[in-house]
Amino acid sequence: MRIVMLSKALVVGAHQRKLEVLGGLRDVDLTCVVPPAWGDQRLEPLFLNGYRLAIRPIRFNGNFHLFHFSALGRLLREVEPDIVHVDEEPYNLATFLATRQAVAVGARPLFFTWQNLRRRYPPPFRWMERYVFRSARCAIAGSAEAGDVLRWKGYRGPVAIIPQFGIDPELFAPRADRPEDGAFAVGYAGRLVAEKGLFVLLDALTGLGGSWRLTLLGDGPLRTELATRARVLGIDRRVTLEPAVPSVEIPRRLARLDVLVLPSVTRPNWKEQFGRVLIEAMASEVPVIGSTSGEIPNVIGDAGLIFPEADPAALRASLQRLAADPALRAELGRRGRARVLERFTHERIANQTLEVYRRMMAGVE
Repeated sequence: MRIVMLSKALVVGAHQRKLEVLGGLRDVDLTCVVPPAWGDQRLEPLFLNGYRLAIRPIRFNGNFHLFHFSALGRLLREVEPDIVHVDEEPYNLATFLATRQAVAVGARPLFFTWQNLRRRYPPPFRWMERYVFRSARCAIAGSAEAGDVLRWKGYRGPVAIIPQFGIDPELFAPRADRPEDGAFAVGYAGRLVAEKGLFVLLDALTGLGGSWRLTLLGDGPLRTELATRARVLGIDRRVTLEPAVPSVEIPRRLARLDVLVLPSVTRPNWKEQFGRVLIEAMASEVPVIGSTSGEIPNVIGDAGLIFPEADPAALRASLQRLAADPALRAELGRRGRARVLERFTHERIANQTLEVYRRMMAGVE
């Protein structure tokens, strides 16, 4: 079967390993359409075997709702796909246009959603979403909660619950790179934005005893404010802010940690949809601590510690528990990797996606 997948997220090199696995499966002829950049993130062409990577320009780069691919219709006419997999939310212009173009060439459209809040959008986005709902042969939701939101919004077609991306367990694997400085190494990797709860993390560490250090890895608008808060709290000498690094560099950075923390805080218009860095750390046998925001508890399961979101005292207690118990850290690390191998590898997600394609081709609802 001929598949065309559209995805801005696949500018990230580590994500492309999923394409190699999917393209290598029996009966799959895969073309992936990606932009040359998404926002400030340039395309990292790293894993390119077993499928075709079609780099196509987009209009309105960085605008989540309005961006769309140029000249997509021509590519679809050339490939003549059986399925067009639009790896975007159903209310976005990119999804609406790609779905129309898929229908025009006789392909079966499929869309993806992470949206886990009950929100309705104004016209024209609501109109575009309704068209996508009517036209799509199937939807993939990144979580059960996102699937429930789809039903609430009126989508009546088949829904598969599959995370958007897994990880490569050979890339994210246990390492022996941790510095031997004796300090309890706490880390965070991701966007430096308010909803990620980083001020909660700083407040929690302020009262943490013993020798510790914190590394915040990423970029975002809160960089200066976080540095200022650390200085006001008197912990700035223990806190390091490092810029974002290429995706394949993340495993080496994770290996330096004793614990990875994702302290996300739910907002009226956002809650954590997955927390990919959690499974990257878990696969690396780095124990994780996450808040109760959104999907975090379901990702971690029994392979890490959970604390009530926006509660620095509870987070501090979890950090103290891990700092004092190396055996617990090792046990959670083992559990984390086992959980990822069972649920969150590229192979697992690719095979689940292939089953969706086969059901679409067979007309199974």
